[in-house]
Amino acid sequence: MDKHPSLDIVGSDGTEFAGKKIVLCISGSVAAYKAIELARLFMRHGADVICVASKAATNLIKPSYFKWATGNEVITQLTGELEHIKVADYKQSDLIVVYPCTANTLGKLANGIDDTPISTVLSVGLGSKIPIIIALAMHEAMYENPAVAKNIEFLKKKIDFIAPSFVEGKAKAAEPDEVLDFVLKKLGSSSILRGKKVLMTAGPTIEYIDPVRVITNQSSGKTGVLLASELVSTGAKVTFIYGPGIEASPKGAKVIRVETSREMSDVVRKEMKQKFDIVILAAAVSDYTLEKPSKTKIKSDLHRIVLKLKRVPKIINQIKKIQKDVFLVGFKAETNISKEKLISLARKKLKESNAELIIVNDIGLEKYKKNPNYNNIIIVDSKKIIQSGWKKKSEIVRFIRKEIERQIST
Repeated sequence: MDKHPSLDIVGSDGTEFAGKKIVLCISGSVAAYKAIELARLFMRHGADVICVASKAATNLIKPSYFKWATGNEVITQLTGELEHIKVADYKQSDLIVVYPCTANTLGKLANGIDDTPISTVLSVGLGSKIPIIIALAMHEAMYENPAVAKNIEFLKKKIDFIAPSFVEGKAKAAEPDEVLDFVLKKLGSSSILRGKKVLMTAGPTIEYIDPVRVITNQSSGKTGVLLASELVSTGAKVTFIYGPGIEASPKGAKVIRVETSREMSDVVRKEMKQKFDIVILAAAVSDYTLEKPSKTKIKSDLHRIVLKLKRVPKIINQIKKIQKDVFLVGFKAETNISKEKLISLARKKLKESNAELIIVNDIGLEKYKKNPNYNNIIIVDSKKIIQSGWKKKSEIVRFIRKEIERQIST
């Protein structure tokens, strides 16, 4: 299927929303025309935008205009297709924005009334805990109505409000660029990392025994992918060198696929001909490779074969020789050793590579093996150590991001 022409702008101003779906609900305020601009701003930062328009909004702006703007069908009624479930059920979207939001829509959300497409989407979204942001727009007297104040008070701990501007007796909806800034911060944008050029490696590598057999490891690439996605959401420009991991590549990053440790090393060197601010080596690169891989498939009727391996040069030890002022982060995985030994090995690697941070963990623990979606890492620098505690990997990468931000800003 051909790409809708309006999607040509996606990511033109940044990648902070890459891979994210934003549901934009437009209720019947005269500010509805500004929702077109807001949708396009979201798209320019990488988002996929789905519009839900009230009947009053479509009396002001035809649905085809919203489709033109976003490239997606506009939800104006609920049918047997269960549109509200598709966009607002658990993990179906990343964010719901109501712009502009009338007192009527606000009251329905606060009181559990779902008799319109927007109110039903909001009802489902609130229940499924999708973040909701509301930009109110109404006459100032309506905003001062005790019922409206009561509804805001009830909802303010459950959703985010963007305050209106009080002009000419009206509580006017915030401007689209104000909403964009609010959403950028909500979804992780960082003034420290925005625009920084980041080179990352992730996933395993494979070393060929013969054309069909390989030596590898069990790295899935998940932590690397999650960390790359986290950095993309901050506004960083991420180049992602990815071995044969099983996790989907991060949206919004420049992805270069490789297989072997030699290929990964070569691509790192090639990419570092340009200047990077940060290099993060999260790949589980093979420590050994075959001295002489067979050029043909080794026969399967042999009782025994002997493989001669040679050590693979450490990529991390070359980085500061190429760019001495880059902020370098390395990863190290060990199995079944004490915390003190983990830290000792991390400090040794820190000194050998001249890195700023080494992130180390023990993947041999039964607790890790039972649920590899969780981890407990230790970040070691030249002065201190900090430990994450057992957390979801999605929380671990935020922990890493914040430490990188802290160190870069000092």
